[in-house]
Amino acid sequence: MIIYQTQRLIIRQFELTDASFIVELLNDEKFIKNIVDKQVRTQDDAMDYMRNGPMASYESFGFGLYMLELKDCNTAIGMCGLLKRDNLEYADLGFALMPQFYRQGYAKEASLAVLTEAKDTHKLSKVSAVTALYNTGSNHLLKSLGFSFIK
Repeated sequence: MIIYQTQRLIIRQFELTDASFIVELLNDEKFIKNIVDKQVRTQDDAMDYMRNGPMASYESFGFGLYMLELKDCNTAIGMCGLLKRDNLEYADLGFALMPQFYRQGYAKEASLAVLTEAKDTHKLSKVSAVTALYNTGSNHLLKSLGFSFIK
């Protein structure tokens, strides 16, 4: 299901047929360094990840992480969305792109759409974001989106 379309992106719910892409994205060295090693190595692992992660979140909260595709060619480039973690008061923004799509404005474009959807559809007045201090790219993006450093 398509959640949002921007000038360049289709933002949609994950489908089990996205398993190959999930294996590739979650095993990218920067994903592992900056986010976490999810131990997703096979298509079966990827399908379990999607069922127990994004798809379960769609059912529980009405939102989750979404697939990002280029609108003109349907190429998968990453994911972006909201997560609701037990240890955080508010839903938090998450995003990850394949390295060849860094620094082209896609993460900001997707994040703005996800934040608009969070406000308009889910009536979320506050959203948090979590990243490592050394992840300067994500810190810069979050600042440009209006987030401020708390701790």
